[in-house]
Amino acid sequence: MNPSSPPFEPDKLVKSLADRPGVYCMVDADGEILYVGKAKSLRDRVSSYFRGGPHTTKTLMMLARVADIRVTVTGSEGEALLLENNLIKAHRPRYNILLRDDKSYPYIRLDAQHPFPKMQFYRGAQRRGGRYFGPYPSAAAVRSTLKELQRLFHIRQCTDGYFANRHRPCLQFQIDRCTAPCVGYISEADYANDVQLAIYFLEGRSNLVVDDLVRRMEAAATDQAYERAAKLRDQIARIKQVQAQQNVSAKGGDCDTVAVSIRNGSACVAVGFIRGGRHLGHRTFFPRLPQDTQADELRASFLAQYYLERDLPDEVLCDGAVTDRALLEHVLAERKAGRFPIVVAARGNRRQWVVMAKASADQALTLRMTMDASVAERWEGLRLALARDDLPGRIECFDISHTQGEATVASCVVFEPTGAIKSQYRRFNIEGVAPGDDYAAMRQAIKRRYSRVQKEEAAYPDVVLIDGGPGQLKVAQEVFADLGIDDVMLAAVSKGPDRKAGQEQIWLAEAKIPLRLPSDSLALHLIQQIRDEAHRFAITGHRARRGKVRTASALEDIPGIGPKRRQQLLKQFGGLQQLSRIGVEDLAKLPGISRELAERIYAGLHPINP
Repeated sequence: MNPSSPPFEPDKLVKSLADRPGVYCMVDADGEILYVGKAKSLRDRVSSYFRGGPHTTKTLMMLARVADIRVTVTGSEGEALLLENNLIKAHRPRYNILLRDDKSYPYIRLDAQHPFPKMQFYRGAQRRGGRYFGPYPSAAAVRSTLKELQRLFHIRQCTDGYFANRHRPCLQFQIDRCTAPCVGYISEADYANDVQLAIYFLEGRSNLVVDDLVRRMEAAATDQAYERAAKLRDQIARIKQVQAQQNVSAKGGDCDTVAVSIRNGSACVAVGFIRGGRHLGHRTFFPRLPQDTQADELRASFLAQYYLERDLPDEVLCDGAVTDRALLEHVLAERKAGRFPIVVAARGNRRQWVVMAKASADQALTLRMTMDASVAERWEGLRLALARDDLPGRIECFDISHTQGEATVASCVVFEPTGAIKSQYRRFNIEGVAPGDDYAAMRQAIKRRYSRVQKEEAAYPDVVLIDGGPGQLKVAQEVFADLGIDDVMLAAVSKGPDRKAGQEQIWLAEAKIPLRLPSDSLALHLIQQIRDEAHRFAITGHRARRGKVRTASALEDIPGIGPKRRQQLLKQFGGLQQLSRIGVEDLAKLPGISRELAERIYAGLHPINP
């Protein structure tokens, strides 16, 4: 505030306020907005701060800094709620609860214009044609659902360009995840029927899916097409298995669960997503929390900031009381053009969903409070560096190791924010490629890794790092396209011009120039840690394989020495080096070793160089 401004006199200001709904902003001497609030009556609400009644520590600290109060009269309390939310997002006041969420939610998009439509991962504005299913809590939830659709209904997920240029079925057909419409293995009508069943499944109408499949199975059995009937029987069993794994409500429908956890000045809000009666998972938020904030205040503030700008479900189930619940229901119902109940006492399966959300909030807050601050900063720095909307939950990194093409080994290491997941590390002995062909070795390793992930329906990574440059990155892109995986971020990490740490170049898909991070970047430090671990794991495996090959090959090439005798010789003399010191006469004295065989053994262990 300007030094020449008159002193702040709250009594005069309160008397001038109207008895009408509106929004008030507490402002300090520098003009910074400290707090934004709404009121049914501006006069009554603002005067309550200066009546001398009991206040929380947070309110007392704020009032000590207030130098002015700005008010805006609105036509209704609902309009005040909307304006309050906009001002909080615009100014991010110190004493308001702030939801830190700039992430767009992923959807499943059905492109209905294509004669053989695909279902794909989609994130962004819904300006394109087609039909959208969601939102989903995370990319992992979308991938899990897409895998179910592939497994249950064989709906394609490849790009249109890939589809148009196929001349033979791809790997998805070979692993029974697609009916190969690209090469005419299924008619357009039959494929459309499968798409409709997938839509029913996403809408939570699995009973319609089962009824249709039972009818088709019985018809196939009547026509004595027993192989087709058996496939339909297995498909019905898989769908019922998926149903059994879900907490399905008798009412079905779409709803969210909201639960809060507050501890030691920190808070977590967990939102559960139920779509079509199927529980899709949770997403957690960590809002900035002013001192002495109560759980009912946090729920109300979260619901306002979160749902005023998003697609609304049919209802929200909360784990406790919500301040201004009736007002929130009214405003959100107007936005939805229909009822929008906020339920605080759910029962049955719906109550179980709320309990799950509460457990997720408690667990996420515990993990955040125990996680090392520097680790959290590294992962957040990587999110910003890669321009991702969400924090990577799983990173896998590949490296190739060999000695002039000998005993090539590829490694795959796995990292999550909690650290390295060593139980999920994998090595691949590379076979059938030209010595020193790193591109072919990388292609084989990635294909073997993610073909198995698809078959076993294991977790996909959010980011795949590759030790290499744009060539290795292109190889990875081709393999992922062939496997129909298009929602995993790929990046290659190459050493800089001087091959010194800190000069790494990060190559991203569709980027013409590499990303270069400062040498002190926390994101770069995390990338270096993961890359170095992949290198260590690869070179350890390579050395072991090379040592094994070199130890065994000298004896393996000698005629008359089988596996059992080779093992006995190595065990008796303590290894190949000691065995090579034995002369022909001593070898011939061994049981089962003739003079001729002893000479062959000696010659094989002492080759004459030309």
